[in-house]
Amino acid sequence: MIIKTSNIKSIQTFLKKLKLPQSNSHKGQNGRVLIIGGSSLFHSASLWAAEVASHFCDMVHYSSTEENQEIFLSLKKKFQNGIIVPQEKLMEYVKEDDSILVGSGMVREGEEAKYTYNLTKSLINNFPEKQFIFDAGALQMMKADWLLKLKKTAIITPHQKEFETLFGQPILNLPLKEKVKLMEEMAKKYKTIILLKAITDIVSDGKDTYLIEGGNAGLTKGGTGDVLAGLTTALSSNNPALISVVIASILLKKTGDKLFQSKGYWYNVNNIIETIPEVLRENINL
Repeated sequence: MIIKTSNIKSIQTFLKKLKLPQSNSHKGQNGRVLIIGGSSLFHSASLWAAEVASHFCDMVHYSSTEENQEIFLSLKKKFQNGIIVPQEKLMEYVKEDDSILVGSGMVREGEEAKYTYNLTKSLINNFPEKQFIFDAGALQMMKADWLLKLKKTAIITPHQKEFETLFGQPILNLPLKEKVKLMEEMAKKYKTIILLKAITDIVSDGKDTYLIEGGNAGLTKGGTGDVLAGLTTALSSNNPALISVVIASILLKKTGDKLFQSKGYWYNVNNIIETIPEVLRENINL
């Protein structure tokens, strides 16, 4: 199924499936998420994921590597919409939160890469019932077979190179029709939901497949993938996983469309984070 962000009726078909906060709901009932990411090299990536998630769920918890912790605590002066989780208490928050994002800003080289590998493997082995979203560094370090250990369907958000690294299948230069076929095969084989980030995003769980068209070249800036992962995580804390992935892709591309009207290609990640809630509000009936 092709979804064009320029087609309002098309995107509203999905947006109306989104679970909205109820007037009588209490803190925590509209989603609790855990963001595990960051490194001494990429300290902003997981911050962007946490920041966008804070708009769409009740609680955002954050944990990072020891190398990044000091940096993030200084960034805490700016980000005040979540809770910093000490590493010694990380597993307590894994147990209680609804969705867990692993990998944004994590690296695949050096000592920190060992932490990425060991933590991702441990989380899968010890918490197979949790809703995981794997992105960036986690995808670059994990093994595809690990996904089969999970009892709940994971969401992975690779770009095309990360897809090739994880599955050992070249996809970058394939025609779109063959990309879709390979995506469906891998999603079915590894029982996962794949969001392949590209000019046209492809989302598949092996049975249902969606192609999301829209956006513009302003979305090529570093950090948009982290925003997409954080948004997916927040939505999946309170909505079905596949619907969450599709809506996250729609909202990001639709946000790029909106920002282009006032800024052309020259918007940044902060502009995107602040505009996504406006885009949702404009396109959903409240």
